[in-house]
Amino acid sequence: MTTTPDPTTAPDLIAVEDLFGLPTRSRAVLSPDGTQVAYLAPWRDRLNVFVRDLDSDWATPDDGHGHMNDPAGARRITADARRNIDSFFWSADGRYLLFLQDTDGDENWHLHRADPTRPDEPVVDLTPFPGVRLLQAQLSPERPRGAVVQLNLRRPDLADVFELDLATAELTTVAENPGDVVGWLHTADRLLALTTEKGGDHVLSRWDRGERQPIARFSGTDHPFGLQPAVPTPDGTGLWTGSSRGSDRTRLVRVDLDTGEQAGVDSHFTFDLDTPRPEADPRFPSSLILHPGTGNLLGVRYLGERQEIHALDERFAEVLPRLAELSDGDLAHVSCDTTARLWVVDFTHDRNPGVTWFYDHATGASRRLFRPFPHLDPTTLAPVTPVTLTARDGLDLPCHVTLPVGVKPRRLPTVLLVHGGPWYRDSWTFDPEVQLLANRGYAVLQVNFRGSTGYGNAHTQAAIGQFAGRMHDDLIDALDQAVEQGWADPDRVAIYGSSYGGYAALVGAAFTPDRFAAAVSYTGMSDLVDLVESVVPFARRSVENSYLRYIGDPENPDQRADMLARSPISRVDDITAPVLLVHGANDVRVDRRHSDRVAQALRSRGAEVEYLLNEREGHWFINPDSNIELYRTLERFLARHLGGITHT
Repeated sequence: MTTTPDPTTAPDLIAVEDLFGLPTRSRAVLSPDGTQVAYLAPWRDRLNVFVRDLDSDWATPDDGHGHMNDPAGARRITADARRNIDSFFWSADGRYLLFLQDTDGDENWHLHRADPTRPDEPVVDLTPFPGVRLLQAQLSPERPRGAVVQLNLRRPDLADVFELDLATAELTTVAENPGDVVGWLHTADRLLALTTEKGGDHVLSRWDRGERQPIARFSGTDHPFGLQPAVPTPDGTGLWTGSSRGSDRTRLVRVDLDTGEQAGVDSHFTFDLDTPRPEADPRFPSSLILHPGTGNLLGVRYLGERQEIHALDERFAEVLPRLAELSDGDLAHVSCDTTARLWVVDFTHDRNPGVTWFYDHATGASRRLFRPFPHLDPTTLAPVTPVTLTARDGLDLPCHVTLPVGVKPRRLPTVLLVHGGPWYRDSWTFDPEVQLLANRGYAVLQVNFRGSTGYGNAHTQAAIGQFAGRMHDDLIDALDQAVEQGWADPDRVAIYGSSYGGYAALVGAAFTPDRFAAAVSYTGMSDLVDLVESVVPFARRSVENSYLRYIGDPENPDQRADMLARSPISRVDDITAPVLLVHGANDVRVDRRHSDRVAQALRSRGAEVEYLLNEREGHWFINPDSNIELYRTLERFLARHLGGITHT
């Protein structure tokens, strides 16, 4: 028996455009003086930066499709008609708005400056160097008109440090990379260098005119991507970072920059510090909540089934419960003025995302500024439910299950949706992919398999050497339990994911072909040797604790053979299910040849394969037209092979 949505009880189908079109507004950030709010809004079908007065009328006429006709008072600051702007911030003194932009997904980020007092003036590219990537920009209240930036300007594989004048765009060299520095940090009075030794351990050193004075050493196994977060204390004598020394859980510590000693700052009994996911993905707020004027530590985030925030500042301890009253979601992006009286915040929610509020702590007054997606009715969207399933070796697998609204949860067509990374995690949040699938009648199963972050070191490190091994077993074990519980139809399961999730989808199709009726790989890797050997030059020194430790070293013949054996391209002839491949032509993380080769191999033997290649995107599709094309293609593909619904 199979179950399909009952049109008398199921909600109306939501158009792909309504889920993947642009928000009316999003990502609001209060200016340091508390008078203005910068935010993203559509212009010529791309997100651009706008500014308006905090006390203006925020009412938004809406046409029901998320298209904004903003009332008088909003000033558009940028004019990018080619690609969405995703990341922006105020300069320390509020004089400028700064934003990052790449070219068609090539991830060569440039830092741009816009002047909110002269919105008609063109923006200025502060790092106008072709093929060069901004790796980091540090702003400081002590140097409000400048930034310390890292650029691979001199050599593509090395990041040097520069002082950047925001007004003139003049660059002054602070330090040249001698060849082994993988990261830099600038404090109030010193420059710090982070190196990775043979074997993977990280060494933090003080840099003094080319000479290094080692300060502290950190385990490479426990820090696969270096120190995250890594935030200098305001006085410049310490560094806040995550540490699991002596524990399975990551807590917040302060590293003394003179002695190297670690002192505990805060921890949670059962949860990890919410890192490295926020530090690796700008869509998520940082695990540390900092005062924008002083740099003082206000609070720390932890993430289990839901978020917990520990207030570490007396005043913020008063503000935090008032902010929590504004929404039943989890507090997400936070901004305030330099007095910490005025606050603009938004919230994570599984069905009502990004709702943005203003709060005045002096008066207690609050008001909702906007909903990013006013055309979406939260009551018609599907709840996301955290559950814990169990792997065959007893490992707990934190999962999320999303079932269609208005449908009896019995033998539903199911999508096993695998997150990327794999050093990442799914969580209770709004995901338009999940909502699209549930709205089309599919049950959605998301598994935080071994290798996922946020559940302790043992959970992450259980993935070492287990690509296409126990990491895949975890997915199968979770799926088996979904089938046993009766809500997943074993004959109508698709496996789908992006990046690592795309690799997992190809592994599912090639290594366990009898389990899946369809597979979808979105920028997924098909050849692990090619993946590791193709790491972009500046990152090659940084992958010893991630790619080399978890996947293998292709320079070792035995490991190279094992990597090929775990690569879907080596077993592509075993794929029997229909496959949809999606790739951005400009992907620098997983080159398009990973999908090209699979498509060619499947077509050569007449297997069913569909390939969507986007010439103006990279590893993730950013622009709305790209995503609308992608998800229209996805819904048609799944409807053909799983029997779900297609919106026409």
